[in-house]
Amino acid sequence: MAIALLFLVFAILLVIGVPVAFALAAASLVTLLYLDLPSVVLVQQISAGSGSASLIAIPLFIFAGEIMMRGGISERLIALASSLVGRLRGGLGQVSVLSSLFFGGVSGSAIADVSAVGGTMIPQMVKRGYDRDFAVNVSITAALVALLVPPSHNLILFSAAAGGGLSIARLFAAGIVPALLMTVALMFTGYVVARRRGYGTEPFPGMRAVMVRLVSALPGLGLVALIFVGIRAGIFTAVESAAIAVVYALLVTVVLYRQLRLREFLDTVVHAARSTGVILFVIATAAVFGWLLAYLQVPAAAVEFLQSFAHSKYMVLLMIVVMLLLLGTFMDLAPMILICTPIFLPVARAYGIDPVHFGLVLVLTGGLGLVTPPVGSVLFIGTAIGKISVGESMRTIWPFWLAGLAVLLVVAFFPQLSLWLPGILA
Repeated sequence: MAIALLFLVFAILLVIGVPVAFALAAASLVTLLYLDLPSVVLVQQISAGSGSASLIAIPLFIFAGEIMMRGGISERLIALASSLVGRLRGGLGQVSVLSSLFFGGVSGSAIADVSAVGGTMIPQMVKRGYDRDFAVNVSITAALVALLVPPSHNLILFSAAAGGGLSIARLFAAGIVPALLMTVALMFTGYVVARRRGYGTEPFPGMRAVMVRLVSALPGLGLVALIFVGIRAGIFTAVESAAIAVVYALLVTVVLYRQLRLREFLDTVVHAARSTGVILFVIATAAVFGWLLAYLQVPAAAVEFLQSFAHSKYMVLLMIVVMLLLLGTFMDLAPMILICTPIFLPVARAYGIDPVHFGLVLVLTGGLGLVTPPVGSVLFIGTAIGKISVGESMRTIWPFWLAGLAVLLVVAFFPQLSLWLPGILA
């Protein structure tokens, strides 16, 4: 009864529009009172949930990404992508996808990606004669690549939700091949759609221009190497790498690019603080919810339930993916990671599924929810930039969405794709 009460109150609050963090806290408090447990547990678990040292990396990476976004790196990455793939069919659409791969390695956030790259590319595509729905759809699905490449906030969050025992370096390495697969799949889909709609290409600027743009963008791309190589080589921890990333971002944007003025810096601080506050509040309240799940033995019940009729790990993985896809339609990615990890990770381990592989599947599945109504935050930002309705976007997004789903299924059922690189670098 307590389990039903916990999920029922949470679901009702979400349906009536209560923010996720408050819904998590309220559902947890109601269940604590029903179980006759002291309400002080709520405060204790909120404090414990936001007190993990590994979580310090998240606000620092957010800050570094904001600095790079406002300091001129996005324009240079887009220019580099344009010179590399602009001459393909649907040139600006291809540029948007490749730019998202580059910028994802700077921001680690799908929302930051669609705001920076989509904010630049969508108006440009519309101005050059591309349909608004194509411009929006290619940009919002391309933003999902940022979820998989270092310094992905969501992979750090998964590590924390899994108890902090998973290597963030392994998770970062595991996301690189799936990110490249997603990039190729979306570029191919963009090519097919652009060919059907009769979109043109961009002129090739010449090798000299390519080299100039590469040199200009290298300091920004160097942030990815700094983070990944530093953590992988054991030179510094994830938190230390995040702090170094902030210093590096300031040096690049202030000293080298000279584009981050005092006003932009203050705006960056405010925006990063707001984003951090929202994320950490969700993490804190989800900690109470997760504690109650463990107290009520929900993970053990989930393992027992699935073992009663599923005897193959691939069948279990498929069922988990379907459930996560459904959850992703009405739950944002961060709370979904925090809530679902304590439930499904024990199931995955019981069936011999590698936790790192499962983390990639969880993040990628939840990412598809970010471009699916009714709670798709990336979808809403993209349609607002493109000045079209969600309905207009949904009518033609299906080729890109199916491409993302295909990549998800390939990554889910061929674990060596995500585990190969961490194994090589071990």
